[in-house]
Amino acid sequence: MHHCHRGAHGPHALYHRLCHAMGRHGPHRRHHGGDAFDPEGGDLTRGRKFSGQDLQLMLLALLAETPRHGYELIRDIEQRSSGSYTPSPGVVYPALTYLDDTGLVVAEADGNRKRYRLSDEGRAQLSAEAERVQWLLAALTHMGRRMAAFRRAMAGEAPENGETEDGWLPEFVEVRRAFKHALLLRAGADADEQRRLIAILRRALSEIEQGPAHGA
Repeated sequence: MHHCHRGAHGPHALYHRLCHAMGRHGPHRRHHGGDAFDPEGGDLTRGRKFSGQDLQLMLLALLAETPRHGYELIRDIEQRSSGSYTPSPGVVYPALTYLDDTGLVVAEADGNRKRYRLSDEGRAQLSAEAERVQWLLAALTHMGRRMAAFRRAMAGEAPENGETEDGWLPEFVEVRRAFKHALLLRAGADADEQRRLIAILRRALSEIEQGPAHGA
């Protein structure tokens, strides 16, 4: 079976991006610290992690909504992902210290705790990384959706709105599988065929990206 891989070229690079838009399937586990599903691949089974920079961007995005304590940031991330991803204090607080040291956030005394707020420099950083931030927040929402569907299945509850256990409509799953199968049958295609596939994939990718991004 072929999977989405980083660094793919030609039609495979476009297929790689479409795999991201569609998501991938795997068992659901609770993760702590830096462990989480890879927002590039969406697989909970391969031990991939959000990078330190990804976590920093998530923290900045949450602080853009309202100032928070460190534990509130941890709880917010946990809630958004329905418990799929709970960064540990040993990861979050050093990240906040770094953001404070670099001037992206401001730490203010609040009793015996610190409350963090976004600085002007932090807002500029968020603006510069807007696409990545949108993707990360969508990744948390996707994780939460998958976990909620998994819990319903484990409880013996019927999927909502006719969805599969993974949160996708059966028709979507069928089309996705057919799409992947059609591409696999064209492995080893010559240059002309690859160019034809590239044009098709670019059109499909453009239409997918024009739709509303869930969790944006």
